[in-house]
Amino acid sequence: MNSKLKPKELTLMGLLTAVLLVMSFTPIGFLTIGPLAITLNMIPVAIGAIALGPKGGAVLGAVFGITSFLQCIGIGGTSPMGVILFEINPALAFIQRFVPRLVMGLLTAYIYKIVKKSLGSTVANYVSGFSAAFLNTALFMGFLVLLFGNTEYMTELIGGKNIIVFICSFVGINAVFEMAVSTVLTGIIVKALEKARLIKRSVE
Repeated sequence: MNSKLKPKELTLMGLLTAVLLVMSFTPIGFLTIGPLAITLNMIPVAIGAIALGPKGGAVLGAVFGITSFLQCIGIGGTSPMGVILFEINPALAFIQRFVPRLVMGLLTAYIYKIVKKSLGSTVANYVSGFSAAFLNTALFMGFLVLLFGNTEYMTELIGGKNIIVFICSFVGINAVFEMAVSTVLTGIIVKALEKARLIKRSVE
């Protein structure tokens, strides 16, 4: 595989980055259904992973991670948890916000390639959308527990629960909705972009 992105691919990377930034810094990136707040920011990452391969997924995941970290310091919105984690340890807060999103984008690209070989591109599109949302939640919570699990803040949040029980109860139904929305929208959007010949079916 050629490691360099072609001009058309660079243009797509720029467009997806712009979309991700707009979604990150405006309410567009969040869908409110009653009491639920669902982030949609993993969708451009999933699309980039599908259309541009591991490099595209990693770069867009990194952009997502940076915007997530900026919310810890009140840029592009404020994350109450992020503010607290930043006060505890800014370096670890950056790792916890950045690394999971970069890895999510990278792994989503490889998942797409693997699934496409056995089940075809259409199924792979939807699986990639699901994977992006699932990995985003799993890695985010995993790094949260790993890096901050021994802090007083996290000890109070966990409240003596089993770690798996805590994670499931903490992310709750929001994560389920995120996975469902990401699965459906990623599949539909990628299919539309393929029909419009704005992206290729795969990156070989």
